[in-house]
Amino acid sequence: MATTAIGDDLDTRELKGWRLLKVALRQRKTAIMLVFGFSSGLPFSLLVGTLNAWLGEAKVDLATIGIISWIGLAYAFKFLWSPLVDRTRLPLLGSLGRRRGWLLLCQIVLAGTFLALSLTNPVLAIGTFALVAVIGAFASATQDVVIDAWRIDVADDRATVDILSSIYQMGFRTAALVGGALALVLSARISWPGVYAVMGVVMALTIIATLLAPDTARAHEDRESSALREQGAIDPRVRAIALGIVALGWLWAIYTIAAFMVRMLNVAPGDPNPPKASDFTASVGPWIIAITVVLPMIIAAWLDRMKSQGRYVIEQAAPARTTWDRAADHAYNALLLPLTDLIRRLGWGAVIVFGIILTYRLTDSIWGPFAFPFYLGEMQYTADEVAFASKVFGVFMTIAGIAIGGIMFVTLGRMPTLMIGAILAAATNLLYADLAAGGAAIDAFANLFGLNALGADPRMVRLMVAISGENIAGGLAGAAYVAYLSSIASKEFSAVQYALLSSLTLLVGSLGRGALGEMIDTQGYVPVFYLTAALGGIAVVFCALEWLRSERSRRSADPSRLPQSDAARVMEGDTA
Repeated sequence: MATTAIGDDLDTRELKGWRLLKVALRQRKTAIMLVFGFSSGLPFSLLVGTLNAWLGEAKVDLATIGIISWIGLAYAFKFLWSPLVDRTRLPLLGSLGRRRGWLLLCQIVLAGTFLALSLTNPVLAIGTFALVAVIGAFASATQDVVIDAWRIDVADDRATVDILSSIYQMGFRTAALVGGALALVLSARISWPGVYAVMGVVMALTIIATLLAPDTARAHEDRESSALREQGAIDPRVRAIALGIVALGWLWAIYTIAAFMVRMLNVAPGDPNPPKASDFTASVGPWIIAITVVLPMIIAAWLDRMKSQGRYVIEQAAPARTTWDRAADHAYNALLLPLTDLIRRLGWGAVIVFGIILTYRLTDSIWGPFAFPFYLGEMQYTADEVAFASKVFGVFMTIAGIAIGGIMFVTLGRMPTLMIGAILAAATNLLYADLAAGGAAIDAFANLFGLNALGADPRMVRLMVAISGENIAGGLAGAAYVAYLSSIASKEFSAVQYALLSSLTLLVGSLGRGALGEMIDTQGYVPVFYLTAALGGIAVVFCALEWLRSERSRRSADPSRLPQSDAARVMEGDTA
């Protein structure tokens, strides 16, 4: 009996030990996820936002700042090389695992990027400075791909994807404060090169989390690609040709943008005919949109039509046998299958959907890189004032906007909220136009509601009112947009479809930044803000069309909402 009791006690202790080990592993995953979120958010903040404050303070012209901001397109194009990152094991570093090897490489490159930027003078070597920033942006976007995959790989019943995603957002938002508000405060005390040197050291510390992170082995079976090899699926050779055409189009777009960046950043002093971003945007921009968005939509529609007609399909299952076959299937899943599914479900309505995707966040994305030069250079606010108003106070206003958006979803519905978000996002540009013109309307608003009676500096009141309006509208519109994208993404392809559609959101706004910078240099900020408000009206039109389309689809799906004669015909058809 004593021996049995001792054995039971040992079993109980062993069980408790395993439970403690599982808890420790779960806490380890969440802690590492927090650091990975920080590691993702820090380079995004420093390269896409804060870098423009440094360039503005260095008196780099705004057209050049707009061109350099094209490095943000790396985040829009990242789904192109995600299949390669997912399938390729790096030499040497691959011994750490398929995820950790890529993470370590990206984090080393990013730490080196910030240190290299700190040693480069953007006034004397703007070309080198931009090249280093481009390398950093691609490393950052690649890191995002790997972190997203790692989060899905290591999730389990305890540390679920939802929990890890929330932890990731906490880390990302913390990094946004460090790379935004803290960087601005430090810049007034230790100079911008010093700030980026410090951030390089901070980025290097995230390597510790990578070395401690668990990794996962590749699954033996690619379930997501099995449907592509079943009987009746499009012939893999036809898919390969279609995929090659789309890939060549995207590669041409990347090369064209990169080549123009090089030309712009290497103009000889006194050149009588320097290249102009406005000319590039007007002549080449539409072709980039056509080749990267319209052409893939046409090819996806053709593939769907061929499959429905039973043409160019395989007559029996043809499993993937080589690494190339599996890589091609994975690339097709990432690039074309999401579009094929969307067009199959929406038909011509996909044109309206892509109109919303390309224009809904246009007003934010096109003028975003000029925010810091506007605050610090044009309006002459201090770095501390901008850090508080934009990166601390502004965060709370964004949260308020998200909360308002949530309430509107419940009370008004998705499409009314989407429409209101588009209207407010466009209208708040008029606040900045007034701020740039002296703030007469903002002062009248502040006096009406007693804001100037609180004893605050009237200049700060103007800035905080403008930022409040923009961030509340941005939070509301952002929540509405995410909900809309989630609603049109099918459950079967939700991850890749959402990733592809959200990436395209940045495309048009990014392409227009160089031309907008030229316009600011020649005409000032006030006309630019009126222009961005007008551009926001395009999204309002697409939202109205989508509202009509969704209502028509809902009525056609519900016979009780049709006219009596139409409803009778539908019911008769159902009975038959």
